[in-house]
Amino acid sequence: MKKLAFITSSIAFLGLQAQDISHQALIDIIDSYRKTELKEVESKIQTLLVNKDYWLSVLRDQDVQYGYYENMEFIFVSNKSIPDLSLYQFNDGVVSQIGSSNALVGSGKGNKKVSGDLTTPIGVYDLKNKLTKLDQYYGAMAFVTSYPNAYDKSLQKTGYGIWIHGMPLNGNRDEKNTKGCIAIENEIITQYDKRIRFDNTILITYEDNYIQPTKDDIANLLAQLYLWKDTWEKGDFDNYIAFYSPDFKKPNKTNYKQYKRYKQRIFDKNEKKKIKFSQIDIVPYPNEEGKKLFRITFNQEYTAFDKKNKPSYRSNGRKELYVNLLEDGSMSILLEE
Repeated sequence: MKKLAFITSSIAFLGLQAQDISHQALIDIIDSYRKTELKEVESKIQTLLVNKDYWLSVLRDQDVQYGYYENMEFIFVSNKSIPDLSLYQFNDGVVSQIGSSNALVGSGKGNKKVSGDLTTPIGVYDLKNKLTKLDQYYGAMAFVTSYPNAYDKSLQKTGYGIWIHGMPLNGNRDEKNTKGCIAIENEIITQYDKRIRFDNTILITYEDNYIQPTKDDIANLLAQLYLWKDTWEKGDFDNYIAFYSPDFKKPNKTNYKQYKRYKQRIFDKNEKKKIKFSQIDIVPYPNEEGKKLFRITFNQEYTAFDKKNKPSYRSNGRKELYVNLLEDGSMSILLEE
C-alpha cells in the first residue's frame, strides 16, 4: 500500500496524464511499479523530469509571460519608462491583472548602482515587510523590497530603502520623482494591501522593453534544473560544475575557481545524497545587457549519508539561483545562495 501511495502521489505531483506523456512512457512506469523495486520507478520519473518535452506538456495551458510559479501568487510589474505599476495574480498557470496605475519612480535612468543615485533598480525583488505609521511623505503604507538582492550584492551595488509606498498625505505632490522608490496613490496601495500577502508577492522592474520568456525557455530551465540536481545526487562533479559560469560569484565575493575547489572537496567525500526540490518559482530577470537572465527559487531538502547509510547531514531551506539561459538551451549559473 505504501508503494501504491507513493507512485499515486508522485504521478499527481508531476501532473502526469495520459495525454501529457507518451502512452509508452506511462506503461513503462506502471510496469516498473508492478514488476520491480521502487528505485526503478523513481528512476523513470527522474528521466521525465530532465526532459524538456515533459515540461512543455506541463506548461501547455499555462501563461508564462511573467514566469513560472509554484510558490509566489502575486506579481507587481513596473515599467520605469512610463512610469507605472501593475499588479497580477498567478493561479494554476493563469495570470490575471488586478490593477494598473501611473506611478512615480526615481529620476535616474538605467539601473541603480550606488546609494544616492536617485535611481529605481531594474530586476526582481521580494517584498520583505509592510510598514505603517510612517512619515506622511510615504502615504498610507509602504512595502519594503529586497533591494539590494544577492545578485545586486555580487555586482557590488549599494543603497537601501527601496519601497513601494503611497503619496504624501498632505496632498503636496509637486515632486515628479522619488529617491528610487515606486509611489502610487494611497487609495490604490490600500486596495492592493487587502488583496495580497507581502510574503508571497514579488516585484519585477524594467525600463522601456520587457522581453517575455517563452514556454520553451521555461521548459528548458526546469529540465536543466533537474539535470543539475541529478548530477549533484550522483556525485558527477565534472557535469555538475559545468553548470556554473566562469563568471560565477557568491554574494560573499567567492569566485568560480574558489567555489570549484570547495565543491571538489565535498564531492571527494563520495557521500550518498538525497535531494528534493519543491515550490519552484522561475522569474525573468530584466537587465541592461540583453541576456536571458532568470531568478530561480525553490525549497531544497538535502540529506547526506555516511558509509553505514545513516544520515550524516541534513538541511532544508529556500535556495536561490541567478542563471543565464544560453542559446543552446543550457543553464549557466551566475550566482547561488
